Amino acid sequence: MDQQNTNEENKEEINGTEKTTEAETKSSFLRIKKFHFAMLLFFLVFITAGITTFALAFGDDKPAVQVIREREEFAKLYDAYDTIRNGYYEEVDQEKLINGAIDGMLDSLDDPYSDYMSQEDAKNFHQSLSSSFEGIGAEIQERDGHIVVVTPLKGAPAEKAGLKPEDKILAVDGKSLQGMSSTEAVALIRGEKGTDVKLSILRQGAEQPVDVTITRDTIPIETVYGEMLEDGIGKVQITNFSQNTITELVDVLNDLQEQGMKGLVLDLRQNPGGLLDQAIKISSLFVPEGKVLFKVEDRQGNVEEYASQNKKSKDLPLVVVIDKGSASASEILAGAVSESAGVPLVGENSFGKGTVQRAEDFSDGSNMKFTTEKWLTPDGNWIHKKGIKPDYEVPLPEYASLPFIDPETELTVSTASEQVKSAQKMLKAIGFDPGREDGFFDEKTANAVKEFQKSKNLEETGVLKGASTVELMNSLREQIKNEDPQISKAIEVLKQEMNK
Repeated sequence: MDQQNTNEENKEEINGTEKTTEAETKSSFLRIKKFHFAMLLFFLVFITAGITTFALAFGDDKPAVQVIREREEFAKLYDAYDTIRNGYYEEVDQEKLINGAIDGMLDSLDDPYSDYMSQEDAKNFHQSLSSSFEGIGAEIQERDGHIVVVTPLKGAPAEKAGLKPEDKILAVDGKSLQGMSSTEAVALIRGEKGTDVKLSILRQGAEQPVDVTITRDTIPIETVYGEMLEDGIGKVQITNFSQNTITELVDVLNDLQEQGMKGLVLDLRQNPGGLLDQAIKISSLFVPEGKVLFKVEDRQGNVEEYASQNKKSKDLPLVVVIDKGSASASEILAGAVSESAGVPLVGENSFGKGTVQRAEDFSDGSNMKFTTEKWLTPDGNWIHKKGIKPDYEVPLPEYASLPFIDPETELTVSTASEQVKSAQKMLKAIGFDPGREDGFFDEKTANAVKEFQKSKNLEETGVLKGASTVELMNSLREQIKNEDPQISKAIEVLKQEMNK
């Protein structure tokens, strides 16, 4: 194109003098007009600059020339940003202001599942869905201004320390979590393997919080655990829905079938959920092809159905166990097998999380997680804040929810406290009668402690502290596992299904 214009100009110069003279005249006229236009433009810029300077020097701090904004709904936000940046008594971090604005928008949704994550928080979030991370291993949630444990992960330091669903974490290393988001709380709780973190825990029914020191560790995201029980019954526990859960589950099921599995108890207790695609793939293993797994409803009321696409669903009898720690993706699975495959549910009412979130990454590595839809069971039930009710309601024994004891606190004769009451009930539950359960540590309690210490080859001091306290809580955990009424009921129901 440029080359063609140059040739035309040369052609006119060669062909005639008259045409050239006319062109020169026009060119002079244009130069004069351009000069006047340039002077006028310079004059306008000068006047505008003067007016702006005058307004800034003597006006009300608002510039006379306003930027025309494409999105007028953000005018207030821009004004607030400019006012703080220019008028705050100290220099402000502009990036921090913007991040705070995003965080504030998400916080205003009053949705515990929507929040903003800094680069570090986003990194931790993605790690929690991968193969491993370092921390205490507990799923938490912000609820009514408090940080609440949804569930501790199986075998993680949080579980070993005695954390349970519904425990409130009031403080981390003395810093109050009141009003913090779950993301902010996670940032304080997580840390390098081998380091300690002190949590102030308040359990339902307890009057006073207890400080618990937990040593952080590498938390492997091994999500599926299987074992053979009696009479050809296999038991599989899924602890959460991570990137490799479906692969782990298929491997475990194949192994159990090689051992002669004839029926399956699927344990979803204390499973906080995870990745939606994993829930879909796993549900499809147990729901016939074409049957609805769940439905998703958007803000306009449009409903989309997700159906099982596995042509070879598992044919063996199945019973699923749930509790108040079963949330989100585990509820999708429980609802799918219950309503689309007629699978019995045993245990306690589930958590009740009926929404779907999407994570949106920003270019700087930070992240925004927010709720996009609500999900419904195959029959169209929205279980949000209500949970799924099992077909067979079976509570755990009272001692399964006892407040734990701080190993750093010495419990001895003449001590009276809620922790002593917990210790007495624990001793009684595992077969060492303290003679009373009112929270007063007397000689009979001391004798029960000595008997317990003797059974565990510990120094027989009659005092609960350190290793004795930890061993007592471990023994109670084993007692709960060995005398698990929910699993016992599931086996009973499964045998009935197998005999049909």
